[in-house]
Amino acid sequence: MAKTSWEDAAKWYDKIAQEKGHYYHQAVIMPKLKKLIKKSVLDLACGNGALAGNVKCDYVGLDVSKSLIRAAQKKHEGAEFYTKDVTKDLDLKRTFATATCILALQNIAEPEKVLQNAHKHLEDNGKLILVLNHPCFRIPRQSHWGIDNQKKLQYRRIERYMSEMEIPIQVGKVSLPSFHHPLSFYFDLLKKCGFLTVDVQEWCSDKKSTGGAAKMENRAREEFPLFLTIIAQKC
Repeated sequence: MAKTSWEDAAKWYDKIAQEKGHYYHQAVIMPKLKKLIKKSVLDLACGNGALAGNVKCDYVGLDVSKSLIRAAQKKHEGAEFYTKDVTKDLDLKRTFATATCILALQNIAEPEKVLQNAHKHLEDNGKLILVLNHPCFRIPRQSHWGIDNQKKLQYRRIERYMSEMEIPIQVGKVSLPSFHHPLSFYFDLLKKCGFLTVDVQEWCSDKKSTGGAAKMENRAREEFPLFLTIIAQKC
């Protein structure tokens, strides 16, 4: 099985993510998540704990990377962090109102086991929030920007979508796998793991271009979302 831990990229990731996450964490993802998370949260594959720096609630973060967990513990003294593989038995003696997996599920070879753990450690009717790089428009190596000079449009070219793929991505100085699945995979998997999908949100970039290409670039950002967020309820 492919090595998926970000331990070898931990120093690089902690530098770009900082205390409250990278740019899109801070500008797009976290402001929306703060409105959805009110009580206790179990953050699966938490990285360096960016979510902990953005919510005011009972927080527990888990990640398989020892270095990222150490970085998280230094940054967020009021939160709990543990080095755990979120595809294995978590050995937690409690449940949570919310579970999250933020921009991490697509880097895990066995997503079903992550969802099973989320279900096990959620309260009755608890919420699971998955934030994904949009699987329709942001497929590594299989989706690209293009420009139609005649129409003066920037467009998104998708070369493959329905096929499940393991795609190497460059993370700092190392190559790690990303796992592409079509939308139907996630909804089928949630149902299989005992969840009811209750909401789907698509989040776009807030950046604005300047210069001669600004109009088409800004329109393209508004038309092709960066992130897909699925909110599901434990049945």
